[in-house]
Amino acid sequence: MNRKHPHLHPAPFSSIPTATRSQIARRRSNRMFLQATVAISGEDRLKCSFTMPAKAIHLNKHGAALQISRDLVVGSVVLVKNKRGVQVSARIVSQLTATHGASTYGIEFVEQQEKAGNFWGISFPSNADERPGSPSLTPQFAKPIVRRES
Repeated sequence: MNRKHPHLHPAPFSSIPTATRSQIARRRSNRMFLQATVAISGEDRLKCSFTMPAKAIHLNKHGAALQISRDLVVGSVVLVKNKRGVQVSARIVSQLTATHGASTYGIEFVEQQEKAGNFWGISFPSNADERPGSPSLTPQFAKPIVRRES
């Protein structure tokens, strides 16, 4: 407790798993700087059920980074639904950022079947051809991320 200001308390320590360099280095597929609007359903940190829109960014064959204004539990499973109506289960593997009521989480698809492999509507390069900027990428409904200069 702060003696000069007794109403101020130090922030409690929070152990939020984040992606480490070794985890990033062993990704199964490259991330594409595309984004897509999705619907997310599941339970938040307070065990409240929810369904809401979210933005998926940095898409890859096995998951994405997910921006959502809900506090989720790392290790929990949510349902992700794309604009074509395809729904897959995804595990929250890490919390990447948390600012101003919005968090970004790393997710990986639990189901590795045909619908998860083509969830984004993108032809990802094969493992042998996995290079950023590969000409074999053919986005069908995802949009590129536009970075604006400030």
